Amino acid sequence: MKEYKTVTQIAGPLVFVEGVSDIAYGEIVEITLPSGERKKGQVLDTQRGIAIIQVFGTTAGINVSETSVKFLGETMQLGVSTEMLGRVFNGLGEPRDKGPSIIPEKRLDINGAPINPYARAEPRDFIQTGISTIDGLNTLVRGQKLPIFSASGLPHNQLAVQIARQAKVAAKAGAKEENFAVVFAAVGITNEEALFFIRDFEKTGALERAVLFLNLADDPSVERIITPRLALTTAEYLAYEKDMHVLVIITDMTNYCEALREIASAREEVPGRRGYPGYMYTDLSTIYERAGRIKGKNGTVTQIGILTMPGDDITHPIADLTGYITEGQIVLGRDLHRKNIYPPVDVLPCLSRLMNLGIGKDRTREDHRGVVDQLYAGYATGRDLRSLAAVVGEEALSATDKLYLKFADVFEERFIKQGHHEDRSIEQTLELGWELLSMFPESELKRLKKEFIEKYGKKYRKN
Repeated sequence: MKEYKTVTQIAGPLVFVEGVSDIAYGEIVEITLPSGERKKGQVLDTQRGIAIIQVFGTTAGINVSETSVKFLGETMQLGVSTEMLGRVFNGLGEPRDKGPSIIPEKRLDINGAPINPYARAEPRDFIQTGISTIDGLNTLVRGQKLPIFSASGLPHNQLAVQIARQAKVAAKAGAKEENFAVVFAAVGITNEEALFFIRDFEKTGALERAVLFLNLADDPSVERIITPRLALTTAEYLAYEKDMHVLVIITDMTNYCEALREIASAREEVPGRRGYPGYMYTDLSTIYERAGRIKGKNGTVTQIGILTMPGDDITHPIADLTGYITEGQIVLGRDLHRKNIYPPVDVLPCLSRLMNLGIGKDRTREDHRGVVDQLYAGYATGRDLRSLAAVVGEEALSATDKLYLKFADVFEERFIKQGHHEDRSIEQTLELGWELLSMFPESELKRLKKEFIEKYGKKYRKN
């Protein structure tokens, strides 16, 4: 351990120490104030004998003449154990639920270890969320990273807890029950939101198989950088050492990126797009790329990152970079929310790039792909015709066009819309799809094999 009394500058949450040597990036430090109070911090950068330290907490009371900084020679670690299931922690991994301290089975570096690309196994098999627009149209696959793009005022928090509550891996009848857990990380949330999350998890019993990390809006911004990494370290331990299938839900990644921008500004870095640091893409990838499957390991880490698009702008740097790194997106639409449709998933811009790896005869059902393609085609046509009808009037449309127009309305009201506690199995979702498609004559079902129409669709068709 090395101790210095060479603090030269304090800027926001950062402390600059000069004359240092053999200091590592990410190293934990202990800062002793003139009053005797101790604070923890982390080395953010080191160059030319100067170390930049981000303080966990406020910098109040730190001065340049009497403050001492001790470098502890280790990176930040999290003590992990299966006892963490059913517990609530703060943004630094300390118990928030007034329960006993965790006795760790081991301590892990919160930055994790990069997964060797050769050791990565292909994501496969789906996770059932109970949400038709996800399970049916944009299937979530074990080992996938699938973000939710939301906006201010949309019910992404309600959707997050519903997914956490309903998610399961053994969806098919007769499938072997497998160990499943949810790690939920909330970044930069209000006290009201924190109470909402805790009460919902406790009331529904979902807390028993979940680990919660809650970073509040009035906590230091540097904690927002740490909270997602604590969640992912916990998930990796449960998945790769305890053979569990773990779903990690992180909300809100926009708050995380705002913290990145704040710290970059305090460091007086040259800003990139819209003031965000130029390395934001690299930083986000260190979070998103920790999802996956590893050859020889039974467990998996699947990730849903939720972000609110500033100004509803899907081209905003946060959404844009997230879209590049991840494997698709679920987009929430304000127009559907105005119609009182929950969840307001705008299915047309949604995409799950790994969907085909998780569906089919041995995983969901043999008709899954065909039903999805036909539903998409019908809804897209109906949406286009709404625009046309607004110009020429509905009376000018053909009978078939009016049928597609009606289908779009029914699709939103019955397929997209479902209750906050309505948990639909994949079979129920596909059967609902067939029921809605029975509105069309068989000649319009061009994306469905005739054998599937005979096997699954006939019972819904009027004689």
